[in-house]
Amino acid sequence: MSTVARGAGRVTPARRRSALTGWLFALPTALFVLLLFVLPLALVLQMSASDWPLLAGNQGWNLPENYEDAVSNRFFLDSVWFTLKYTVLTTVILLALSLGLAMLVQESTRWKGFLRTAFLVPSALGLASASLLFYVLYSPIAGPFADLMASWGITFLGTPDGALWSTIFLIVWRYAGFYMLLMLVGLQGIPDDVYEAARIDGASRWQTFRSVTIPLLRPTLALTTVLCVTGSLLAFEQFYILTKGGPDNSTITIVQLIYSVAFQGQNDLGVAGALSVIVLLALVVINIAQIRAFNRKAED
Repeated sequence: MSTVARGAGRVTPARRRSALTGWLFALPTALFVLLLFVLPLALVLQMSASDWPLLAGNQGWNLPENYEDAVSNRFFLDSVWFTLKYTVLTTVILLALSLGLAMLVQESTRWKGFLRTAFLVPSALGLASASLLFYVLYSPIAGPFADLMASWGITFLGTPDGALWSTIFLIVWRYAGFYMLLMLVGLQGIPDDVYEAARIDGASRWQTFRSVTIPLLRPTLALTTVLCVTGSLLAFEQFYILTKGGPDNSTITIVQLIYSVAFQGQNDLGVAGALSVIVLLALVVINIAQIRAFNRKAED
């Protein structure tokens, strides 16, 4: 065996120090994941399998009753349907609008800096703060448009459809700038040579957009779609502040149902944990399906 071969398998002090340095750099992230994800997940799994009242504590195993009670809840199917409807509408509107805004600020020259800032500013506001702001704007009593709303008979949050679209408008206003920024990064990553080749071939703007921009933007579209779908499926603050699940329990999301089961009415952390596990599994399946769909299109 040569000297080089013998030295390759030897753990030298320099290698040991390098490995230790790497572990020290990874340690904060590992602790963060352990404390804020792994341990809470383990606790939720234990709750979902236990008879766990809010105040009395763990009273023993309770499988599969918790999951049966979760899916038999009278608001379960309605909350799932409403959450899916809200997710589809929000995702389609946000993706289309953010892509349009990104293309606008990319091509604009004189007002490019101003438009980018104006579109991005709302994303700096917290979702709870934005929800409180829109709650005041929508108020038929204290809102700035109260007299106009009263004269025209407008109630933003007084009907199921009005409450849904009013909340969607809030979310679009809050997040369009953030997704625009992601889209803009993806657009700027497309080489100009590709567009120049398309123009030389005589492609129209629509043909260039459909055959060049969209295929090359697919990784960015996949990222924004996953983020938007995940955020919409976990919607809570906006509906809790704006509608409280009303009117007539028509805007209850699945996360609101979890909160209600855990801290209102039933005060049952076991059933709430079962609902949380169901939502987690659904998120994993949906995200895997989205990623595979985008990968399959990329391969085609």
